[in-house]
Amino acid sequence: MTAATEPKERPRPRQGRVARFVQLSIIPFLAILGGLIVGALVIIVSTALTGEIDLLLPLIAYQSMLEGAFGSARGITFTIVAAAPLILGGLAVGVGLKAGLFNIGVHGQFLMGALGAAAIGAYVAGASPIIAVPVAIAAGALTGAAWGFIPGALKAWTGAHEVVTTIMLNYIAAIFVAYLITGPLEAPGFSFSRTGPVGNAAFPPLFGTEIHGGVLVAFGLVPVIWWLLWRSTLGFEIRTVGANPDAARYAGMRPAFLIILTMSLCGLLGGLAGGIQILGVTGYMTASYGSAIGFASITVALLGRAHPVGIMLAALLFGAMRAGSGLMQIGEADIPPEIIDVIQAAILFFLTADVVIKKVLRIRAPDAEPSELQTVTKSYGSGAPT
Repeated sequence: MTAATEPKERPRPRQGRVARFVQLSIIPFLAILGGLIVGALVIIVSTALTGEIDLLLPLIAYQSMLEGAFGSARGITFTIVAAAPLILGGLAVGVGLKAGLFNIGVHGQFLMGALGAAAIGAYVAGASPIIAVPVAIAAGALTGAAWGFIPGALKAWTGAHEVVTTIMLNYIAAIFVAYLITGPLEAPGFSFSRTGPVGNAAFPPLFGTEIHGGVLVAFGLVPVIWWLLWRSTLGFEIRTVGANPDAARYAGMRPAFLIILTMSLCGLLGGLAGGIQILGVTGYMTASYGSAIGFASITVALLGRAHPVGIMLAALLFGAMRAGSGLMQIGEADIPPEIIDVIQAAILFFLTADVVIKKVLRIRAPDAEPSELQTVTKSYGSGAPT
C-alpha cells in the first residue's frame, strides 16, 4: 500500500473531545476577560471623576475580590452558598435552551417558588424537620413548576412566544407576591409585611458552616440533569425538538407535549432556586422580596453553554464575585459591590456578540455548533406545535 492510498489515522476520541472543549470555551473565556476589562475601565473612570487617576486600582479591587471569595474558609463557604441558586436558575434556562425555548421567566419562577416554600414552610414550622423540610421544598418546586407550565401551555396551544409570556409573568409574580404577603400570608407581630418564620422547615446547617441542605440539592441536580439530557430517551426527544421540531414530529414525537413538559421542568428548577434561598438563607419572605438571581441565571446558562457542568462552573464564578464583593468594598480598593453587576452585564453583552467576536478574531466554530444563541436571537417555530 502506497503512501497516497494509505488511510489517514483517525483522531483519537480523547483528542477530539479536548479540541471541542477548547473551541467551546473560547467565547466564554473571552467574555469573562472582556467583562473584567470593562469593569476595570469603569473603576478607572470613577477615580478620574475624583481628580486622581489610579491605573492600579482595578488590580487591587480584583485581588480583594479573590481574597474575599477564596482567601478563607468562610469566603469559600459564601461562594458555594451563593452559587447554589444560580446553578438551579442556570439549569432552568439551560434545559429550555436545549428544547429551543428561551426561558426569561426564571425571575418569576424563583419568586413563586420562594413564596410557596415560605408559605408552606411557615405552616409546617412546628412539625418534625423530617416532614417539614421535604414538604416545604416540594411546595416551592411545584409552585415554580406550575408557573412554568403557563408559558409552556400558551406556547404549545396558541403559539404565543415564550419570551413575551415569561416576561409578563415575571411582573405578575412580583405583584402577586406583594399582594399575598401584605394580605392573607402576612404574619402578625412584625414591623413590616413578611411571612412567618419557617421554623423546623429550614435547612439545617451542615458541618458547622453556613452551607445548608439546599446546596446539596443544587449540586446534586447537575449530574441528574446531565443524565436526563444526554442519556435518557426524554432528553433525546427534548434536544430533537429544540433542533428541528418538524423532524421530531415526523419521527413520532409530540412537540407540544415536550414543550409543556420542558417549561414545567424549567419552572420546577427555578422554583427550587427560590425555595432553597428561603429555607436555607433568609427564613422568611417580604412583600418586596427582590433578587438578581433570576436574571443572572440567563448569563450563567449562556456562559456555561447550557451544559450542566458548564452552568455549575459559571455559577461558582458568579458566586465568587458576590462573595468577594464585600471585601472589595471594605478593603483598600473601596469599590462598591455594584461593580459586580457591571461586570456580569458586560459578560452577557460579549456572549451575545458571539458571532461578531468570531469574525473579528477569526475563530473557527466547532462542527456541531451549540444552538443556545440561535435560540436567543430568533423565534422558535412558526406557530402552535402539534
